Amino acid sequence: MWLLVLVLLVMLLAYRWYRQSQILENLSDKYVFITGCDTGFGNVLAKQLDKRGMKVLASCLTEKGAENLKKETSSRLKTTILDISDSKNVSDVADWVSRIVGDKGLWGLVNNAAIPGQMAPLGWQKKNDFVKVLEVNVLGFIDVTLTLLPLIRKTRGRIVNVSSIVGRMPLIPGGYNLSKYCVENFSDLLRQELNDFGVKVSIVEPGAFNTALTILPYIKKSMEEKWQMLPAETKKIYGEQYLRKHQQNMEQLVTTSSPKSYLVTNCIEHALTACHPWTRYSAGLDAKLFYIPLSYFPTFIIDYMASRNAPKPAQGVH
Repeated sequence: MWLLVLVLLVMLLAYRWYRQSQILENLSDKYVFITGCDTGFGNVLAKQLDKRGMKVLASCLTEKGAENLKKETSSRLKTTILDISDSKNVSDVADWVSRIVGDKGLWGLVNNAAIPGQMAPLGWQKKNDFVKVLEVNVLGFIDVTLTLLPLIRKTRGRIVNVSSIVGRMPLIPGGYNLSKYCVENFSDLLRQELNDFGVKVSIVEPGAFNTALTILPYIKKSMEEKWQMLPAETKKIYGEQYLRKHQQNMEQLVTTSSPKSYLVTNCIEHALTACHPWTRYSAGLDAKLFYIPLSYFPTFIIDYMASRNAPKPAQGVH
C-alpha cells in the first residue's frame, strides 16, 4: 500500500517537473517590456533576458540608470525613461513600444517598478504619506498594464506582476504593504478576465532580499524626520525607544535578507518562457517555508508572531 503511494507520488513529481521544464521556441523573436530597471530585480532581469537572446525593452526612472544598463548589455536591449505615476509618460512610452514591436506585438510585460514609501508606524502617518506610494505601486502599475494590454492580447502573451510576501502578510506598516495587497487582487482579476484571450498572468512573491540595502538609509532617515514632526503628546505616548526599536527591526530585516536576487528573476524568466507558467511563484526559503505557510494560520497566531519582536509604547501607557 505504502509502496504504491510512494510510486504514485514519484510519478506525480516527475510529471510536474517535465511539464514545468517545457520551454517555448523562438524566444529570440519575442519582445519583453520591463519597468523599474535602474537597480534591483528589474536590472538583474533585463541583463538575464538579454543574455537569453530575448528582445528587452527596459524602462528606467533615471538617465543614469538607463546609461549604466546599456553599458552592460547587448545592442538588442533598448531603454527608455519612465515614471509610471505620470500617465502622459506612460502613454508616450506605450507608443514607443508599439513602434518598436510593430506587427509582432509585445510578448511579455513585467511590472516590477515600485517605491517603498513611508515605513514608519501607522500612528505617525497622514493621508499624504500613502498617496505617492499608491500612485506608483498601484495606479501606475495598473496604468502601464491597461495601456500595454492591446499589445499583449495580440500575441496571447504574458504579464508578470512582481508582488511581495507582504501581499499576503501585514509585515511592514505603511503604503507599501497596502500596495502589494492591491497588486495581488488586481492580478487575480486580470488573470480571470484574460484567460479567454489566451494571456497568462503570473504573480511573483519574493521574500526578503537585500535589494533594499540601497534604500535602508532613506528608510531610517524618513522615520527620523517623521518622528521630529510628531506632536509632543504623540512622542510621549510612543516614547523614543519605540522609534529606535522600529528602526532596528527594519535594519535587521534588510541586512539579514537573501543576496540571491536570481531566485526572483529566475521565477520571472520561467513565467515568460515556460509553456506552462505557474499562477504564483514564491522566491526565497523564507517565503516558501515560513511566510506563506504562516499566512494560512488563524489570525491570532499571525498577530502573536508579528508582535513577538515588535516595539512597545512607553511604559505605563495603555
